[in-house]
Amino acid sequence: MTSANPQETLERLGISATTSPEPLRGGDIGQVWRVTTRQGDVLVKHADSEGLEAEADGLKALREADTGLIVPDIVGELPGALVMTYLPPARPDRHTHEAFGRGLRALHANTSTDHGWHRDNFAGTTPQINTCHEDGRVFQRECRLLPLAERCLHKKRMDQGLYDQLAGVANALESWLSDAPASLVHGDLWSGNVHFSTQGPALIDPAIYRHYPEADLALLELFGSPADAFYEAYWDGGMPDDWPRRRALFQLYPLLNHLYMFGGSYYQGVRSAIAQLPGH
Repeated sequence: MTSANPQETLERLGISATTSPEPLRGGDIGQVWRVTTRQGDVLVKHADSEGLEAEADGLKALREADTGLIVPDIVGELPGALVMTYLPPARPDRHTHEAFGRGLRALHANTSTDHGWHRDNFAGTTPQINTCHEDGRVFQRECRLLPLAERCLHKKRMDQGLYDQLAGVANALESWLSDAPASLVHGDLWSGNVHFSTQGPALIDPAIYRHYPEADLALLELFGSPADAFYEAYWDGGMPDDWPRRRALFQLYPLLNHLYMFGGSYYQGVRSAIAQLPGH
């Protein structure tokens, strides 16, 4: 990581600051500042170099998807530093929530045959395996559930009994979950990474890959509930009949990640999700 000096970062990129850096919230895995420059307001982020390279890769993929959602422009990159356009926040209304729903549906309409991504990245600070598989159920088992459950077991975040139940769920996916094309997903779409800006709804801090679109939707519901207008625009009458079961499955991975990183209180959430799924 570069030294925590955003002014020095901007100087190295040839960007002239006109105000002192303003620290912002959201620096759980690094530090973030807002700075006014001659080129406009920017956000300077300092964190682990590999993590910022993966974030920049994800932002570029989101921009190329052309969904109508706002994605910060990358102004400059250095090892351990990423500079992006600053997006002023705004209070969302029904129209904004509808635009978010339509935009996310457009993102998920970008499909491919392979589940995964061309590089690994991170879920928070946890390495995220993105090895490509043609079958999404294999990807979910081999790149999501089992590797993270093994990390939790090794770190003594879960006992052998719960691990065996989760392995049973992972190995039973083919019995009920149909294979499907792989959608482009944000990958870490909790409410804090949906930014309602003056320009419209924006996506920030991606952990991008291709998989079932429910990976994004389930995480959106895990720590909050999107507005009804979002769902009306996103589903557009197409909500799957077994959404509660799919939600339980795709909430397992972020719950496991929180159990791995923070322990304690997330154990019961993992147990509850497993109890709703075949194979446990």
